Amino acid sequence: MERENRIDFLVYGRNALFSDPVTRVGGEKCSYQVPTYQALKGIAESIYWKPTFTWVVDRVRVLNPIRTQSKGVRPIKYQSDENELSIYTYLTDVAYQVQAHFEWNEHRPELACDRNENKHYAIAKRMVERGGRRDIFLGARECQGYVEPCTFGEGPGAYDDCPELAFGVMFHGFNYPDETGRTQMETRLWLPKMERGVIAFCRPEECTLVHPVGERSAKAFVPGENLSLSDCLAEEVGL
Repeated sequence: MERENRIDFLVYGRNALFSDPVTRVGGEKCSYQVPTYQALKGIAESIYWKPTFTWVVDRVRVLNPIRTQSKGVRPIKYQSDENELSIYTYLTDVAYQVQAHFEWNEHRPELACDRNENKHYAIAKRMVERGGRRDIFLGARECQGYVEPCTFGEGPGAYDDCPELAFGVMFHGFNYPDETGRTQMETRLWLPKMERGVIAFCRPEECTLVHPVGERSAKAFVPGENLSLSDCLAEEVGL
């Protein structure tokens, strides 16, 4: 059954860095071969986001061959003004078709008055056509991305003839307190596999490899204080 709040978009760029946490211990970064759920969710939020709902990424399709390029960078040392040489390994010439939908954040009952599906869906579609509300990044600040409308599955892909490709244990995303209702931030891991160039993501609550990070609390949104009263109206004009 096709959802009425689902968007398809193409995101592409010259470089991407969906960094593997294991490689960051020594100060260097190496990208995963494919984008993470959290990175794609962040792109969807850059296109259009409100605390009223959360984006759920359904699928991603890899269009271009997976290629990497290593570059020498000079980041600032932690707690120091000095620079050090590090090697970052980026993905190059990336393009992905993404399919995602939004769901109401049931842990935000104070924003129930803003749950107008037609309004948010219409705005989300317009934002895809305009390339997003905020800057698009492919995993890292230095990796600029660009968004365009598309139809998921259309056009040729580099892995259309590849029956299956597994990537081992990968980072899936974060569990934030405002999305879970718990005063705990957690990280999720999973075992993705790509079939004919398409990775179907499991839902966040379906991830079985979950590790606590620390105690956190959700930010409170109060209409009229840190949230515009117009967000609680049934209709919204313009953007």
